[in-house]
Amino acid sequence: MSDSMRKLSSEEINQLQERGCSCSDWSRVSVENDFDVLRLRNVQLSGDISIASQNSQITLAGGVERKTGIYDAVIHNCKIGKNVYIDKVENYIANYDIHDNVIINHIGLMVVDGDSTFGNGERLCVINEAGGRDLPICDNLSSHVAYMLTLYRDNKPLIKKLFSLVDDYTKSVSSDRGVVASNAKIINCRKIRNVKIGESAILDGVSSLENGTINSCNQDPAFMGTSVIAKDFILCSGASVGDNSILSHCFVGQASELASQYSAENSAFFANCGCYLGEACSVFAGPFTVTHHKSTLLLAGMFSFFNAGSGSNQSNHMYKLGPVHQGILERGCKTASDSYVLWPARAGAFTLIMGRHYSNSDTSDLPFSYLLENSGESYLVPAVNLRSVGTLRDAKKWPKRDNRKDPKLLDHIIYNLLTPFTAAKMILGRETLSNLKERQGSSLQCYDYNGVRIRRSSLEKGVDLYSMGIDRYLGNIIVDKLRSSNCESLAALRSSFEQTCKIGSGSWLDISGLLAPSEAIDAVIADIVSGSLKTLESVNERFAQICAGFSDYEFCWVKNVLEQRFGKSFEEFEAQDFIRLVSNWILAVEKLDELRIADASKEYGKQAQVGFGVDGDEISLEKDFANTRGHLDGNDFILELKAKLTGKKKTAAELIEKFKTF
Repeated sequence: MSDSMRKLSSEEINQLQERGCSCSDWSRVSVENDFDVLRLRNVQLSGDISIASQNSQITLAGGVERKTGIYDAVIHNCKIGKNVYIDKVENYIANYDIHDNVIINHIGLMVVDGDSTFGNGERLCVINEAGGRDLPICDNLSSHVAYMLTLYRDNKPLIKKLFSLVDDYTKSVSSDRGVVASNAKIINCRKIRNVKIGESAILDGVSSLENGTINSCNQDPAFMGTSVIAKDFILCSGASVGDNSILSHCFVGQASELASQYSAENSAFFANCGCYLGEACSVFAGPFTVTHHKSTLLLAGMFSFFNAGSGSNQSNHMYKLGPVHQGILERGCKTASDSYVLWPARAGAFTLIMGRHYSNSDTSDLPFSYLLENSGESYLVPAVNLRSVGTLRDAKKWPKRDNRKDPKLLDHIIYNLLTPFTAAKMILGRETLSNLKERQGSSLQCYDYNGVRIRRSSLEKGVDLYSMGIDRYLGNIIVDKLRSSNCESLAALRSSFEQTCKIGSGSWLDISGLLAPSEAIDAVIADIVSGSLKTLESVNERFAQICAGFSDYEFCWVKNVLEQRFGKSFEEFEAQDFIRLVSNWILAVEKLDELRIADASKEYGKQAQVGFGVDGDEISLEKDFANTRGHLDGNDFILELKAKLTGKKKTAAELIEKFKTF
């Protein structure tokens, strides 16, 4: 017992009994030196009890003030911190360490019943509902570790080590006592069993929580709300689950929200997901997976930066030996209303899926495409999403919608639209389309490719669009470098492209939000397998370092691609090479931005005006539309796009004139 704690005096025991308090053994109760008997009323105590100083007031909703203390409650084997308010416990609280400034008001049961890992170590059956990709969850699980755990099953030593790291952590948090951390609020809740509750977490009106952890912090509190039922779960800081949602075997990442009767089982949702009304089963939802519709089912797939349309569905009813549900929609994909994809299937990054598809397609090497249904067949329109203003808008909104406030981030996210990952896909896509035309014949009207059909006109336009996208991206990186170098001679300009970073020139991966050179990820894997990385925290630190090095890795890749294209190193570039590079860049920028502005203008065309000016003439229609939607020329996004285009043209002209003097 600490110096500030003591046993109750006989007089204090008598006073407590007069206030309706009782205890099976008062000698097992310890209190702080300044203990005030008036801060307990109608309390039944049993087991080992420790009560710290209670000498402040709290303010409940509506401005109601209450004195801290314990009232109308049954408490067993608990440690109560300073200035805690506990009132109206209908059943009992047992085996909890309740830290300072906690509010527990009007609850049913809160108990730790035997040894518990509080959701840590639970295995989620993600991506493939038939099993084989079990994901063990824990408090500090990142989307990147989860990605390797679920998809790298070909690397048995890695999987064994990662499972061991999770098991080690799980054992370290196993306890027969729960924790309610400081400043947490638990109000109007019914049943809480074997749940650890983090600091500043808010539980308001939950129905039933069992075997879980609510990780939370003062900077970014977690929340669980009205009528929530959750079992075998982990909730991260800033996450929110409310409005009659039901979770079973789930991981909810930082700043993710599940609400409006959402139902999920055996699913992991990583940073900044937003899921409402629908349901998920065996889903690996990478960062920014969003679904807003009651009729939408996400099933046995991997997603990230994903937006699911109303009625979206995935399944496989063609199996003979049990369900084989597994699919991957790479980052940035969207599904239109009432879309369907027959698993197994894989769609390339930033693909829009419309219609119903039964062909088990794989379009992963053709990003920025439309996957459309026509008369029961799947047609791909390659690269067309590069000219969509919506794609550009999506890329800009994601960093603005990162709501994480916890200083310790679990998922390390690269938001850029054009990167070595997508650019390499475009290079491969252009080559794939050209080879397809050459192999199947240039006179065909339609080409077959991995379960889809591609019209010749779409193929040819796709080659052109990929070329524009590649030139634009490569130029973006080099022009930024040229602008910052301020070199006044060709020799100085060449030397500005020297770099110490040697990683990044090869293939790139999207590790569920983190874009990284495969060699950097291979190094992490090697260190995990060798035992150099001994904890999940150390693995996450390496991912953070990779994320921080993105720009250096990116430049290494771009430099390598351009040196291969020009057939010489940057140290050998002549002035005309830099002029050619900048000229290709600004031409691609102009073409793509013009296509994007034309795409945006559709939002203001006659077809978009249907339903406006209901009871008036044509003039009324135009005025009603303008007053409601505004004008194309006044759209902030379009104005910004045009302004940046003007600035880029000026930059290109200045650079070209400068190079002519070398």
